[in-house]
Amino acid sequence: MDDAAGRPVRLCAGPPLGYSAAMSQIVYKIAPRALWAQAIAKGVFEGAPIDLADGFIHFSTAEQARETAAKHFAGQGDLVLVAVDDAQFGSAMRYEVSRGGALFPHLYATLPVSAALWVRYLPLGEDGLHVFPDMGA
Repeated sequence: MDDAAGRPVRLCAGPPLGYSAAMSQIVYKIAPRALWAQAIAKGVFEGAPIDLADGFIHFSTAEQARETAAKHFAGQGDLVLVAVDDAQFGSAMRYEVSRGGALFPHLYATLPVSAALWVRYLPLGEDGLHVFPDMGA
């Protein structure tokens, strides 16, 4: 989550065991803030209803995130954008063909909240589109 100055608050002290920066990519989960707050209380994000129905947690790459927000979260406020490094999950993170033939990251496991590199609010702008934060680390 962000601190009072809008800076992301890191939810873990350092990279998890088994982390390798080689061949990794930051991927993003868009979730209702209340659902992420429940995950923080439990220590793990099990998924949104669509994730539970599909059997995996849907993620997007940086290039896919805006389209995902527009397609699946249009007009929804009170969302968060959660950044994770896909290398943390090994074979549980799979890139599979989805919308328009693009490869989307899918996590076939639960998401420990400690795996989040950062969590930022994803507000709606005056134009009704989501205002994305800087998606750098």
